[in-house]
Amino acid sequence: MNQPLAYVHPSAKIADTVVIEPFTTIHKNVEIGEGTWIGSNVTIMEGARIGKNCRIFPGAVISAIPQDLKFEGEDTTAEVGDGTIIRECVTINRGTKAAGKTVVGKHCLLQAYSHIAHDCIVGDHAIIVNGCAMAGHVEVGEYAIIGGLSAVQQFTKIGAHAFVGGGSLVRKDVPPFVKAAKEPISYAGINSIGLRRRGFDNDKINEIQNIYRILFQKNYNVSQATEIIEADFEATKERDEILTFIRNSQQGIMKGFSLTKNAG
Repeated sequence: MNQPLAYVHPSAKIADTVVIEPFTTIHKNVEIGEGTWIGSNVTIMEGARIGKNCRIFPGAVISAIPQDLKFEGEDTTAEVGDGTIIRECVTINRGTKAAGKTVVGKHCLLQAYSHIAHDCIVGDHAIIVNGCAMAGHVEVGEYAIIGGLSAVQQFTKIGAHAFVGGGSLVRKDVPPFVKAAKEPISYAGINSIGLRRRGFDNDKINEIQNIYRILFQKNYNVSQATEIIEADFEATKERDEILTFIRNSQQGIMKGFSLTKNAG
């Protein structure tokens, strides 16, 4: 462990192979796994649990207390999975008593200046692009991508393999496997490019696309669409994941596809 000109609290549990660059501060009640590299001027505060082989770039602040006036100093954590990359000036707040922890999964990429608020859950392999701001209790599924400068409202859910366009205001839940964009946030097709990159074949992509045609392009309400999907489509992992997501949505799902009419 290299720590010239860095401060590491004596009670912090740091694996021997962790590299800590100068001017970094690591507080008490912190655990960091083997092979992790921590750049200069990083602040890792009480309650951080950082996995193996992570890379944390200068200016990041991990496990600061929540920006939530209901927080009363309870013992909570901010957890970062193995292999995750945290770029410059990212902030990850620890949890509140509501959930007890904020979680970022394995092999994620949190790009510069993004913010993960208290009690958020970010799934494995997710990418949060530059300047994205996530409010408290947001859930992001595995392999999801949230475009740069997007803002995600508290308690919102973004499904696995979804792609949210840059600059989006996400006030409604975004189901799995889709692209979402526009204002207000709306269906923009399925994330076919991302799905192909992750090994989904054409038959599976067509199945997902046909499901979302029923939901977003046939003028059914959500209850009608889910009944038709359940009746007309064979039970598969993807069909059931979509139906479960929609039925469990507390915020309501985003709008369907629509063409903007020109004024005049």
